Parts: sequence; C-alpha cells; structure tokens
Amino acid sequence: MKRKRQTKILATIGPTSNSEEMIEKLFLAGVDTFRMNFSHGTHDDHKKVHERIRSVEGKYNYPIGILADMQGPKLRIGRFENDSIPLTIGQSFRFDSDPALGDETRVHLPHPEVLSSMGTGSRIFLDDGKVHVEITGKGDGYLDGVVQSGSALSNNKGFNIPGVILPIPALTDKDRVDLDYALGLGVDWVAQSFVQKPEDVIEAKEIIGDRAWLMAKIEKPSALEHIDAIIEQADGIMLARGDLGVEIPPEQVPSAQKDVLRRARTQGKPVVVATQMLESMITNSRPTRAEASDVATAVYDGADCVMLSAETAAGSYPERSVIMMDRIAICTEEDCTYKKMMKKARPETEGVAFDAITTAAYHVAKDLEAKAIVNYTTGGGTVLSAARQRPDVRILALTPDLNVARRLTISYGVHPIHDEQEMDFSGPSSHASKIALKGGYVKKGDHFIMTAGVPFGVAGTTNILRVVDVEE
Repeated sequence: MKRKRQTKILATIGPTSNSEEMIEKLFLAGVDTFRMNFSHGTHDDHKKVHERIRSVEGKYNYPIGILADMQGPKLRIGRFENDSIPLTIGQSFRFDSDPALGDETRVHLPHPEVLSSMGTGSRIFLDDGKVHVEITGKGDGYLDGVVQSGSALSNNKGFNIPGVILPIPALTDKDRVDLDYALGLGVDWVAQSFVQKPEDVIEAKEIIGDRAWLMAKIEKPSALEHIDAIIEQADGIMLARGDLGVEIPPEQVPSAQKDVLRRARTQGKPVVVATQMLESMITNSRPTRAEASDVATAVYDGADCVMLSAETAAGSYPERSVIMMDRIAICTEEDCTYKKMMKKARPETEGVAFDAITTAAYHVAKDLEAKAIVNYTTGGGTVLSAARQRPDVRILALTPDLNVARRLTISYGVHPIHDEQEMDFSGPSSHASKIALKGGYVKKGDHFIMTAGVPFGVAGTTNILRVVDVEE
C-alpha cells in the first residue's frame, strides 16, 4: 500500500462512513489511521466499526491504525424554558446552581467547580465562542456577567473558560468505562481530552500500560504552559485547534501550532493537526482556498498527520474529502520550499546510540540517493527517531509485532510491515531486499539504507547501519 506522500491522514468514522464498504473506500483513498469518537455512539457501534476496519486490514494485508478518542469532561449549561433565548450586547446575565429552567436573565450551570474557580474579570465563551460573557461579580452559587457578543443561546451549549485551571480530572467516569472497553477491543492509540498538565497524561498511561499508545490532546492554554513535559510523557500529540481556538485568541493559534509541532518533532513524538481542516466539505464537494491553504500549512509545519473530523464522520463527501487532503499533501511535499523547511528544522542528535544511527542513516541515504531507509524494530523507537529527521525517502518499518506496526501508521513517512520471520545477522539485508522488492519500494540496482540491532528482537539495541544493494 504505497502512498505518494509522507504526511499521514487520520479520518473519523461516523454515520456516513461506518459501513465496511465506505471504510474500504476511505482506506484506498488514503486514510492511514481511523478515529473512533467516543463522544458519540454506543460500545456496540464502536465494536462493529473496529471489526470492519480489521476486516479491510486483513483483505489488503496492510496494517491500519485505530484511535479511540475519549470524550473528556464536557462543560455545558442547562436548559431554557423555551429551549433558547435572545441576547443583547451589554445585558446582564447570571449563571447559577439553581437547576430550574433558564430564561433571558439566567441559566443553570451544573459545574460547582466552575462557579468556585471563576472570579471578576473571567470570561465565558459559549457555543464554540459565538457568545462571550464577561464576569462582573460572584456570590454563593452564582456568577453575574455582561454579554459582550452573541445574539442567542440555546439548551445545553458547551462553554470554555480561558485562563482558568479547573480542578477537574481529565478522565471522567465515562472515560474510564470507555477506555476499558476500547483497550479490550484492541485499539492502537487512545486520545486523551482535556489535558491540562503532565500528571493527567501520567494517570492515563498508568491505566493503559503497554496495551496502546497515548495521544495527548492540546486544547487548553494550561497545556501549552506545560507543553514540553506533556510531550515527554505522551506517546503522541494532537493539536485540537477547535477548542484551543476558543480558549486562546484566534491570532495566536498559528504560532501555537508551529511551536507545538516543533517541540514534538524535537522529542520524536508523532503529532496530529486536527479540526476544521476541510470543514466546508461537510456539505460542499470542494474545499475553500483558505482550507486548502490550512492543510498545506500543517504539512509545511512538519505535521506527522492531518485529521478529518465531521468531513468523513457526517459529511456528504467523505471519500472526496480524503482524496482532496491526499492531493494537497502530495502537492505541498513536492514543493522545493517544503524540502528546505524540513531540512532547516531538523533536530539535533539526542546523544544516544539509536538516534545517532538513524541520523546517520538519513545523511547516508541522502548522499547515496538511496530509495528507502529500512528499520528493523521491536518497539518502534528506532522508527520514530528516523521519522523525526523527515527524510525524503520512505521509511520501511519491519517489525514482528503487529500492534507496533499499527501504531506506526500515524508517523511521518513510515510504511509499517508486519514481519514475523525470525532473523539473524547473516540474512537481514537479503530479507529486507525481498520485502522492499515485493512491495515495489525499490527495484534491482537500487540501494537502500538498513538499520538494525544485535541481538535481534531486543528493543533499544539499534547499533548497525548498512548500505544494501538490491539484487534479484
């Protein structure tokens, strides 16, 4: 399954894409990893989707990653007597602990920790930022504010409170139940919502263990304040720009994106840029020029992966959305400016043996115009180290662990190959040549760079670099 691009595509499964037929179409169109959103659907729904993805995987004998996205704490207001109310800029409005139906003057806010944590000068953004209320006073069980923007508010709308760290666990009771179920299914990645500090990630990883890799979603300003420590604890990062763009000023989102991607790449952790990438394709067959530019910018920034949300989950053109994202990524990567940007942002060697080997593999591959870099890997660390160099050529990851192969589908330039054959040092190069030839990654007369470790099958022992000439 050769892709023409190095940047990966993560697509969300939903009502318009949950059939096996559509999952297969999306995979063939370019999806590398599928996202199951546990904010929606039942456990039985997710089980069926998981089975269908694995069926497609078996049909094409190529690893497909599956990510389970946990809902996290959802901050929502209560309901209104008439389901919605009009708002006027400058009017007073109260949020309180009274469960009675709201009216044009007040509404129930069923989160006592929010009522206690906020104070005068704090801001509440509701309905994805459409409504903005500034808090002017507080009392026992209520917050008083003044409407700064917005014309209407309806039942159960979500809200964001920028600049306030809430004493709320990132994993809710629902998340713990969903997490246990997802891990039982055998998902490859778990995305954790509402991460505010590295301790949130540590708690989740203790639960997950080695059953999956953890992706921390960056959607809170407090997460940006602790970003290096969060990246260090997580296995990957998802930049959830939808919520983040409400929590911080919109003009700060582009620079935050570049900064997070740079830091994640430096640590060798895969990073996904998510939300609203081709939003108009939910209802339109073509994206706007601004959306195409947004996807290209994420690629120029060095993202491992770009994500589709409602475009494939509930949109009218799921397959076309994937095709369009694939085309944008390919076109961007072919730009000479892109190659220069990847080279300029290349991180320094970390000072450990396996990273020195993979860095050397990058330079040798470039100097000799090799067609691929082949990594024998047990745990995936060597492959992630190779990916952080952003080589122009494909990274073939040969691993005996199917779970590791699936997890690597989200990483830049990696073509994971599940290879159960036991290997000794007498034959890894010829074995790798046969696999690369069979997959069409190289042809006779080409050469590739191979890295491996002795003893074979022991994680963290990468200590060999070899130039291999391909022969029939």
